[in-house]
Amino acid sequence: MQAPGDSDDYRNIFLHDIPVLDTRAPMEFAQGAFPNAENIPLMTDAERAEVGTCYKEQGQQAAIALGHQLIHGAAKDQRIAAWRDFAIRHPEGYLYCFRGGLRSQISQQWLAEADTRYPRILGGYKAMRRFLLDELEHSVARADLVLVSGATGSGKTRVIETVDSSIDLEGLAKHRGSAFGHLIVEQPTQINFENALSIEFLKKLEASPQRKLFLEDEGRLIGRLSLPNSLSEKMACAPLVIIEEDFESRLDVLVDDYVLNLGERFLNKFSDRGPELHRNKLLDDLSRIKKRLGSERYLKTSALITQAFVEQKTTDSLHLHREWIAILLGEYYDPMYQYQLARRQGEVLLRGCRRDVTDWIIKQNAL
Repeated sequence: MQAPGDSDDYRNIFLHDIPVLDTRAPMEFAQGAFPNAENIPLMTDAERAEVGTCYKEQGQQAAIALGHQLIHGAAKDQRIAAWRDFAIRHPEGYLYCFRGGLRSQISQQWLAEADTRYPRILGGYKAMRRFLLDELEHSVARADLVLVSGATGSGKTRVIETVDSSIDLEGLAKHRGSAFGHLIVEQPTQINFENALSIEFLKKLEASPQRKLFLEDEGRLIGRLSLPNSLSEKMACAPLVIIEEDFESRLDVLVDDYVLNLGERFLNKFSDRGPELHRNKLLDDLSRIKKRLGSERYLKTSALITQAFVEQKTTDSLHLHREWIAILLGEYYDPMYQYQLARRQGEVLLRGCRRDVTDWIIKQNAL
């Protein structure tokens, strides 16, 4: 049943970040959601499980009756009050459940009984998710992609962050994309990553459909998240611009990223325990590439990391940090980069320092 104001204009909702009220159970929301969604469930996980079992065994009417039994009195009042607060804060928004069925209709009805009329999204989460998956395939197919490539430490992400017509894959994945790329914060679920990626493509292509769209050159995986097959395949043959910076400049970038910036994150989150946890995190990351490094290089680098934190604490020097990062650059990352670059099939449009590449991209956007 459709009420006045109900909508299935998913494109408009995502393009304009319209706030949406997700009435699904917390477990459903945790598995997959949208960036513009707030979860205020009709039922708890336990209530949903109980009603679901009743539905399977006794049918819809019995399940509805049980739902009303479980959610009444103060519990019902609290949920309606939370929905009303959302509606007041976001008068332009919508509510939805999984399929746009009973749960969202009940929520909408209870709100109306509390003198708050609020529209819902037809088709619910399932239809919105299907729209984003289909739209992502269409976006990838029509996007004029250019990869920003370069050896580790060349500052690819810095370029991506500078230009408008770009999508920051690592930012969406909350991971820097390398063996040392974990950023303390939890990565999104695969579903949430895909949803956010589809919305970013949608917005960029809507704003400038004729412009080139710049992505950082990535492998199939960013941390534990995987790029969609269609995007990964298109990136494999997309044209490239390659950043070329000298070794010392790349060391500067990596010291800033993996020592100073990451160290500050650990301090802010863990206070006095930050440096110890930061060191342990780097040692754990190093252990994951032990086989590729070989035993001798692994032991040497591991010892240097430990000594580097002692030196940093006692003298504020970053000298030993530069040493262990230099080993990884020269003996691990650079050979891997050359191997991966050789597998790219796309035309190289430009080679240059970070500033030259940034200027070239800005000029392309102005055409």
